[in-house]
Amino acid sequence: MTSSSRRSELNLTQGVPTTPEDVAALRRVRAARRLTTEQYLEALASLQAPPLEVLRARKRARGGEPFSLTQR
Repeated sequence: MTSSSRRSELNLTQGVPTTPEDVAALRRVRAARRLTTEQYLEALASLQAPPLEVLRARKRARGGEPFSLTQR
């Protein structure tokens, strides 16, 4: 698709169209309590690890050893 074939373009210089509901939702999100770093890490730790088969099937760069932060 070329730019000349677009039916309408979003003109950001005139602002993004919003409704009063959009504004209220944005204000609620901004005022919401945020997680501390400790809470965030605890939430991540509570998630289940993906199955090893999924991790092994992921593509990675060819050649060399996989990156490791631990010394062997």
